[in-house]
Formats: sequence, structure tokens, C-alpha cells
Amino acid sequence: MATALTTTEQHSAATAVADGAPAVRIDHVHKVFGRPGSAQAVLDDITLDVRPGEFVCLLGASGCGKSTLLNLVAGLDQPTAGTITVPGGRPALMFQEHALFPWLTAGRNIELALRLRGVPRAERRPEAERLLSLVRLDGSYGKRVHELSGGMRQRVALARALAQDSDVLLMDEPFAALDAITRDVLHGELTRIWAETGVSVVFVTHNVREAVRLAERVVLLTSRPGRVAREWSVDIPQPRRIEDAAVAELSIEITEELRGEIRRHGQH
Repeated sequence: MATALTTTEQHSAATAVADGAPAVRIDHVHKVFGRPGSAQAVLDDITLDVRPGEFVCLLGASGCGKSTLLNLVAGLDQPTAGTITVPGGRPALMFQEHALFPWLTAGRNIELALRLRGVPRAERRPEAERLLSLVRLDGSYGKRVHELSGGMRQRVALARALAQDSDVLLMDEPFAALDAITRDVLHGELTRIWAETGVSVVFVTHNVREAVRLAERVVLLTSRPGRVAREWSVDIPQPRRIEDAAVAELSIEITEELRGEIRRHGQH
């Protein structure tokens, strides 16, 4: 690696806080669904800290509890045991589906989040237009949802999440339904926006290459019940491409570990 600071290292240094407090602290979290006698453990003793400004990808087989953990961090559900602390306040959450209101324009969808945040009416449109510019949708304020492509809808959804002005952005497989080229473009855009805003990102995916392309740290969960199996620090300089040799090499290592977890838990 080059001796100069990479984009990732510069970003982490710029967003570090003096007291070292995490942006998200997950402490011995368990989650069980169902009633006594038929209860099923989904998460088992998860402990994980996310640093301020860090980009973390949660990776694992389908059903390992990735989305459940994200919902717990978002405050949409409560752990059965353990604690989750988000010192900066409620995180913003972006889903796999854009969840935009079709009767509102792109700009009005963003303004709704601004209104709920308490932004004065006179400031909402300028801020919505700024956020649309940040996701490279200048001039799209008045467009309806049906006029936008899938990638554009996800950009609006990202702008709406950023409108919440949270220190933490939670993303639940937001690009899974997109074609490969659109997904590749949005990977680059997300990396740029992360670097510009300094937000902490927790990104759920089952795509190993996607995780390695985006993250500073990849956390692999075991199959159900989900536990932290292993973590990797991704020291590949940004910007990365999904076809980069270093991305491919680390992806192969993580994929082998993931396959081993699936075999150990008898899933196919």
C-alpha cells in the first residue's frame, strides 16, 4: 500500500472524536421471536461498536439476522436482552425498497422528512434541492416517482434519509434490486457522499463483493442464530472498483469463510 494516507484513513481521522465514544454500541444483544416453548433465537450475544464516521458492512447468509439487527439499532424493535446505544440520536434508515410516496414529487418526499425534523417551511425547499444536488439529481425536484428510474428513486430515498440529519445511516440492502451497472454507479456515489458528510454507515448485504467495495470493516454473522463470526478491516484505498484485484482477493477469502459458516449450520 502507498505510504500516504488513503481517502478512508483521512476520512476516519477527520471524524474521530476525542473521547473515543462509538457512534453505535451493541452490547451483548440477544433477540428471540415467538412464545415460550416455540421461541426461536435470531441473534445471540452480539457485541459490536461502530466508530464515528466508520463504514461497516454486515454480511451473512439469508436469515442470519442482519436486518433484525439493523431494525434493533433503528429502534423499530427492542432486544430480548442486552443494550444498544446510539449517542447521536435516532439513526436514519434506508430500505431495500425506496418507499417513496408516489403522490409526492421527489422534492416533496424529501421535504416531508425535513418537516418531521422541524425544519421551518421557508428552509425546506432550498434544503431539499441541496440534498438532490448532493445525490446528483439536480433539476429533479418536481419529478414524480413514476418519472424516475430505479436508480434515481434510490438516490431520492438516500437524500430523504440524509434529510434526517442523523449521525448514523442504516442501509438494508438498498441496491439489491438494481441492475449491475446502476448498482456500480451508486456504490461510487455512496462512497463519495459518505466521505463528504462524515456520517457513520451500517450497511446490510449478502453480496461479498459489494461489502468489500464499500466498507472500512466487514462483519460476518453466523447462520441463525446470528453471532459475530469474524471481522475484516478493509485496507484497500478508496475509490475502489468491484473488479479490482485487491477487492477480488479479499472477497474470495470472505466467501470461503461464509461458505464454511453455511456448512457448519447445515444450510444450503
